[in-house]
Amino acid sequence: MTAATQIPGYVVGTWDIDPVHSDVSFSVRHMMVSKVKGRISQFSGTIVTGETFESSTVTAALDATSIDTNNEQRDGHIKSADFFETEKYPEWTFVSTAITTDGSDYKLDGDLTIKGVTKPVSLYLEIGGFGPDAYGGTRAGFTATTTINRNDFGVDISMPMDGGGVVVGEKVQLTLEIEAVLRTA
Repeated sequence: MTAATQIPGYVVGTWDIDPVHSDVSFSVRHMMVSKVKGRISQFSGTIVTGETFESSTVTAALDATSIDTNNEQRDGHIKSADFFETEKYPEWTFVSTAITTDGSDYKLDGDLTIKGVTKPVSLYLEIGGFGPDAYGGTRAGFTATTTINRNDFGVDISMPMDGGGVVVGEKVQLTLEIEAVLRTA
């Protein structure tokens, strides 16, 4: 039995990420004591579910200029050359390379490009489900999480604090809550 046949309501097809019902967020350690959270509000993507779930693919584009941490001054700094240099690198991309299973757990591997640097990443994937929507269409839901090191993508600003530690941590947690709509044509 394939993983796809074990997923209730599984549908083979091409899906568009619904940005109105999806969320891309991040958190990073701040001042060594807490985490600052933010989101990327503009993104798009396509999921192609294959005959087996493991043969599925994902492509996504994120508009880095839409970073929002709920603080305009901080957002401006994050978008500057100190961090993501969004004027020069306005788009981040993800292209999947494999989906693997380990029991009931799924892992989505792919190439993530941030600030012109492409690195392989692995996201832990949870399938929310497949089913009809209120408009006669079909929807699917997924949650994907990972932690990346911002230095790997050329975001290597060092802001040391007096007494040790740094203002902004190197590890960035990414969480994607994705709802996708099956294309009908």
